[in-house]
Formats: sequence, C-alpha cells, structure tokens
Amino acid sequence: MKYLSPLVPQRADPFLYKHTDGKYYFTATCPKYDRIEIRCADTVNGIASAHARVVWTRHHVGLMASHIWAPEIHYIMGKWVIYFAAGELPERWKIRPYTLICKGDDPMTDDWEEGGMMLAAEGDPYSFTDFSLDMTVFEHRGVWYTIWAQKVGNVNGISNLYLAELESPTQLKTVQVLLTTPDYAWERDGGFWVNEGPAVLKHGGKIYCTFSASATGACYCMGMLTADENSDLLDPRSWHKGRRPVLMTDESLKMYGPGHNCFVLGDEGEQLTLLHFRSYEKISGDPLNDHNRHAHVLKVLFDETGAPVFKPEAGELYNTPFENERQKNINS
Repeated sequence: MKYLSPLVPQRADPFLYKHTDGKYYFTATCPKYDRIEIRCADTVNGIASAHARVVWTRHHVGLMASHIWAPEIHYIMGKWVIYFAAGELPERWKIRPYTLICKGDDPMTDDWEEGGMMLAAEGDPYSFTDFSLDMTVFEHRGVWYTIWAQKVGNVNGISNLYLAELESPTQLKTVQVLLTTPDYAWERDGGFWVNEGPAVLKHGGKIYCTFSASATGACYCMGMLTADENSDLLDPRSWHKGRRPVLMTDESLKMYGPGHNCFVLGDEGEQLTLLHFRSYEKISGDPLNDHNRHAHVLKVLFDETGAPVFKPEAGELYNTPFENERQKNINS
C-alpha cells in the first residue's frame, strides 16, 4: 500500500485515530494556532482530500486564547474527547492541557463543548501547575492512562514526561509519576532540554512510548521508552529509555526534524506512524512562524525483539505534490 507523502501539508503534531467502525479521524495543529479542526475518511489517503470541520475556535482573551496546539481525538470511556494545549492572553506562554467533549456519537456532525482544563488527582499539587502540553491517553487491561509533557521552572525550563491513571476523561486518578527527563545530549539540542509529544504502541508483550526531544528545528528527533505489559506502569522503574534516538534528521531524504508522532493501523492492517517534519533545514525568523512541518505517513517495522523500527525509504517520501509557504530569501 502506497501512502501519500505528505498526507496533509502544513499540519504539525498530526494525530490519526482509527475507530471501531473502521473510519479514520485526523486532527493536527493548524498554522494560525487559532482553531481545532477534524477530518474523517474511510482510508488513510482519503484524509488528504477530506473536508476539515472546525469544531472549536480560540477565545479572544483569557483562557484558551493563544497557542492552540497538538490536538488529539480519542474515544475514551464512551465519549469522543479532544485533548489540546492552549495558552492565555495576555499570558500566552501560560499553556495548559484542555478538553473538548462531543455531545453526541458522531464527531463530524454533533456539537462539541468545552470540558475545561485537565484536573489533577486529589493530593497532587504539581500536575498542570506549570507549562503543560502534548497530552495523550491509552488503555491497558481496562485501565486508562495519560502521558503529558510538563516543564519544571519557567518557559525555558526542563520539559519532562509524566504518567498518571485517569479517573475520568478530564481528571487524573493518581498522582503524577515522572516518566522521563532529558538525560542525553540529543534531548538537549538547540538550546532546549525537551521531552514531549508522547505516543503509545502495544506490541509483542511490550508497551512502547515514543517521544520527541530537543528544539523544534532540524535537531528535533524521537526517542523511545519500553515497559513490559505485565509490569506496574505507574512504577518509573518499569520503563527503560533507549540511549539513542530512534528517528532523527536525514539530509539524504530531506527529512528535517522528524517528531511528534502517533501510531495507527493502516488500510491493510499494517502498523503505521504519522509524524511531522520539514523538507529543509534553514528557518527564517521565529520557528513558530514557519508552518512547513508537514504530516507524513511512515510504515513501522519490527526488529527481532519485537521493538518498533523507523526506517523511512526514499520511495515512500514526497510522492505527491505539495506547497510550502514562501520563505523570505530561502527556498523560494
């Protein structure tokens, strides 16, 4: 099966969810950071031309008024929920995770309502009290968990990943557990110490959590944590972090800054990952104003231990026309 590359241009932090009805639902960060939109299609490639429904737009002031980032759509505990990050105005870097809840069973036609900011568990004085974003959720043996990124200190602090069990789609049940902090040089490149963008895959008796590291330019890359499916997931000792990135910039493939991935089964039941990267290295001005991180599909392989392997092939990339925004003095 050949998948379009890029699948959706100018959509960073892509998330693709396959529901039990076989339909695919897609969402991602929109370039103006001002709205949340979703698409639905019967096939992965169908997402490319599917109508984008705007289900929510940012507030003009106060909470949820800036930096609408990294939405994910999930069907959890009998509800359609979108998790996303948002800043405030005028405090645009006061970013926290928020939720939208669908009022019906069809996310493409039914209304969505605000579910509020994610709530910490009782007795947890730390979760969501500082810069927090990139929340994902997953189920294991009937229990729902969430992983998110949260900084220690200020906006230039260290971004760690934390794990907790969920009481409901909008509240934690347990106190946060530190899952990973930027330990290695490849997690500290570009002037930022970052672990963010978690994504969970269960395969072969293991639970894998990929994550993105470093600044969001060409040094952005992906690392991976591994836990045994029978272990206590809330025990940090259950998780092992690989010492090297599992995917990083490859100039020969024009793949710069790959990261913020998700996992989904493809049209033929094969394991895919959806992620973003740029087709060039040099960025003019503020990277936040460069919206040319495009959503691409890659096929996931597995090694002899059953661990996922990410080996993009030249023939899989850039196989369909796309347009970048015009860059001043570069890539014109």
